[in-house]
Amino acid sequence: MPLPAARRKERSAIGAEHSVTSVAPAALLEIDGLRLSFGGVTALDGVSFAVRPGLITGLIGPNGAGKTTLFNAVSGMIRPHAGRVRFDGHDITGLPPERITKAGLIRSFQIARGLPTLTVIENLMLYGAEQPGEALWQALTRTPAMRRREALLREQAWQMLQRLELQPVADNLASDLSGGQKKLIELGRVLMRRPRMILLDEPAAGVNPSLARLLGGHIRSCRDDGISFLVVEHNMALIGDICDEVVVMAEGRCLMQGSFAEVRNDHRVQTAYMGRAA
Repeated sequence: MPLPAARRKERSAIGAEHSVTSVAPAALLEIDGLRLSFGGVTALDGVSFAVRPGLITGLIGPNGAGKTTLFNAVSGMIRPHAGRVRFDGHDITGLPPERITKAGLIRSFQIARGLPTLTVIENLMLYGAEQPGEALWQALTRTPAMRRREALLREQAWQMLQRLELQPVADNLASDLSGGQKKLIELGRVLMRRPRMILLDEPAAGVNPSLARLLGGHIRSCRDDGISFLVVEHNMALIGDICDEVVVMAEGRCLMQGSFAEVRNDHRVQTAYMGRAA
């Protein structure tokens, strides 16, 4: 029996309301009650927060707050004693780093990594996604498949250099780069893996203000391309410039989460950074 017009409108409205709710973005990274201690010293004391997809989320806090330890636990470098880490709905707690990387969650390091005796473009080629590997006989015989793969990797690395405005140093040794250029290569390294989310560890540490702004622009551009970020950074100007949300840690706990303006004006955050005199 057909529904009366009033009932049809009511059901249609309910359906529309539910459809709006269903498309609300779920958390891409969920950190739930992480605990970790070293020799009786608590580094993570029940840290819980979530990172939504498509955003740049800052992770700030005074020295010793547990930010780097949290990165190490999330990225699989150390296993937490309690709590869970979920990425895209899957439990990744304690998985080895290579499996977490394969899932699309990749971290950078504060001290830029790379092979100093290889050129910049060669360093980027090493991190191309879906590397098949090669046996000794392939390296010696240079099979057609290997040459095609190398040509593709070189093209991808060149495109990354163009994106990061590093074409002039493509053939320089990685050891000859400035500190700021090494930071850009560190970003390029993780981007070559085609990540869904990047854990970015102090991208502006030791970088002059001009290059820090350039880095910020590249990070925003990646966000616009659909890559999510969780960024540890002490440069508050950069955090305020690029971050959609900010998480504050103190003494191994999550103190609050909100916009940069909310975080900056919160008395708990001021106390954590400047002491009770604040």
